[in-house]
Amino acid sequence: MLPATLVFIVASSAVVAAFFGWDRLSAALARRRLDKRLRDVAHATDIEEASVVKQQLDGTLPAVERMLGRTPAGVSLKKLIDQSGTATTPSAIILWSLGSALVLGFVTGLFVHVPFVQPLAAVCGLALPTMWLIRLRSVRIRRFEEQFPEALDLLSRAMRAGHAFQTALGTAADEMAAPVGVELKKVFDQQNFGLPLNDALKELAERIPLIDVKFFVTAIAIQRESGGNLAEILDNLAHVVRERFKVLRQVRTHTAHGRFTGFVLLALPAGLAVGLSFIAPDQMDLLFKEPMGRMMLGVAMVMQTVGFFWIRQVVKIEV
Repeated sequence: MLPATLVFIVASSAVVAAFFGWDRLSAALARRRLDKRLRDVAHATDIEEASVVKQQLDGTLPAVERMLGRTPAGVSLKKLIDQSGTATTPSAIILWSLGSALVLGFVTGLFVHVPFVQPLAAVCGLALPTMWLIRLRSVRIRRFEEQFPEALDLLSRAMRAGHAFQTALGTAADEMAAPVGVELKKVFDQQNFGLPLNDALKELAERIPLIDVKFFVTAIAIQRESGGNLAEILDNLAHVVRERFKVLRQVRTHTAHGRFTGFVLLALPAGLAVGLSFIAPDQMDLLFKEPMGRMMLGVAMVMQTVGFFWIRQVVKIEV
């Protein structure tokens, strides 16, 4: 009888503990979601006053967060994180940068015994997390650009159905997928929490650096001052954005050969050097051991980098 009673007590205690643990976990997750939502709708002018509290909540290293918050580089990094839509902090990016620099420099030093290669690999590792954020921002903005005309059509249809612009904004935020839905939801929440609509839209234009979004914000601001049929304005804007996006796709198609040429010209010397290292290692060692060879490698790297960015500027056509 005693073992059965003991098993019952242990099982009951485990169930009660699991219930209270789940209840506390749910409350903690709810508070975390609420804090994130409040941080998303915080006004830009309130950031300096709430910087210490916000950085302590967000930052992996609060001291590093406070230090970065006072520097232009830290502000730019925070803006890059917001534009990329990544749930991270500047201090976490700093830690990832240092870690990748150490790992890449150490691994390179194990296999390549050339004095300047290991520091160069460490510098590349230091830049990897930032390059990753830039890539995520480019992908997210491109996806926003593709979804934006549909969002404008949805806003226009909701207003033709008799809804106010703020209500139509909430409907579009619920119906559209990320990233357009997420960004419109931020605007909707900001104006619900008391931020003027024009200011919320200006912050949208800062988070999404697209000329189409600037057109949208300017059109809304002008309509609110001078009046007019906003649904018709949004229809015309959606048509303009679609036509502009169509021309942009055609430009990207015509310049694809030039962009591919830039990548080939950048990768060909490195690939050829790796191949020759296996075919004729004695001859390749001269480039790394002789002073003239090192100077030639340095000049070649600089010229390759300049040529790559030159080709990128040539094929970059603003529409």
